[in-house]
Amino acid sequence: MSYTLRGRLESRLAAALGPALFAAVLGLALHRWWPVEVAALMIAAGLVLDAALYDRVLDYQPGWLALPLGALELGIVTGLAIALGVRAPLGAAIAFFCGAWVLAQLLGHAAYPLLRASYGDDGGELGRAGTAAAAVLGAVFLAAVGTAWATQPPTVTLRAGVHQGPIVLDHSQKLIGRPGAVVRGGIVVRASDVTIRGVSVVGGEHGIDVEDARRVTIENVSVSGAAQDGIHVRHAQVTIHDCTVDSGANPWAQGIDISFAYDLPMSDISDCVVTGGREGIVTHSVQVMLMGNRVRQTTLRGIAMTEMSMAMAEHNDVHGALGVGIYCGDRSMCEVEHNVVSDTRPDTESSDVTRDGYAIVSWWDSDLELGDNTLVGNRHGAAAFANATIRPLD
Repeated sequence: MSYTLRGRLESRLAAALGPALFAAVLGLALHRWWPVEVAALMIAAGLVLDAALYDRVLDYQPGWLALPLGALELGIVTGLAIALGVRAPLGAAIAFFCGAWVLAQLLGHAAYPLLRASYGDDGGELGRAGTAAAAVLGAVFLAAVGTAWATQPPTVTLRAGVHQGPIVLDHSQKLIGRPGAVVRGGIVVRASDVTIRGVSVVGGEHGIDVEDARRVTIENVSVSGAAQDGIHVRHAQVTIHDCTVDSGANPWAQGIDISFAYDLPMSDISDCVVTGGREGIVTHSVQVMLMGNRVRQTTLRGIAMTEMSMAMAEHNDVHGALGVGIYCGDRSMCEVEHNVVSDTRPDTESSDVTRDGYAIVSWWDSDLELGDNTLVGNRHGAAAFANATIRPLD
């Protein structure tokens, strides 16, 4: 088909109306606005390509070309989403894009020619319907942006200085610390859609305690001196990144513990530095991604994924753990790829043969997939025990 520039733009905008409406409704239902952000990126990228590339180089566009052009647009939208920090689940975002692409093909090749007999002769132009579709699409995005703005949780700002805790967050909100803001005694989260950013937490039974919540974001925080866990998560879905957790010499402390949330969406821990304690990062019965973390000088294990966890550990650096560097245990399914594990020390006071300085351990019916890890200065490399398996990552 030979499109005019107006035809390309009108056809794209009309086809985007359904996905935009769906994205707005989905965002409202989820209380997350990534569907609207993805839809906006998808439409914006398509319009720019129509005007700057397709109209100039494609005098005639055969039907088969839709697939490679769709793949090009998917790559561009994915790159923009990553660059702009759109926190969309990758699988769901790709499914949304593919659904919108299929709808556009059905409309362009079947519906529009039936509804407007001169559609092909007019180069894809839709006349008044095209103008109306563009206006409605603009109204949908304005309404979505207005709703997102109106439903944003309130922001509480902690000024520099010491604030006595525990601070309890029992409704949706953002707790933002100015430089020098310190909470002594812990932060307790008992609500969904909470963000904690830019605070230092000292002491408390747990530094930050999250239970029975969804969509909790903890970023750019430091936690030290907790009696048990630096960051303690129970039956909750969290995103934790750019944190530091220091358990010091406490023999019972753990850095980050996420447990008992297998029925919830995947949690994420990334770019954190965890020092000391028994276990640096530990998961029990959760779905979790561990990426880009540094774990130092733990006394039980560096990173432990256990009790039927489904976990991916990538690009982490575990150094100086006692006994085991990275552990996948108790019927868990783990992918361990592109990690560095160094100087794992044998636990000479333990009779457990699995703690003899192993960089990576798979234990008791667990399935561990390994891919291109760097193991340096450990007494042993990777090993499986108690009917567990280790196999190359596909």
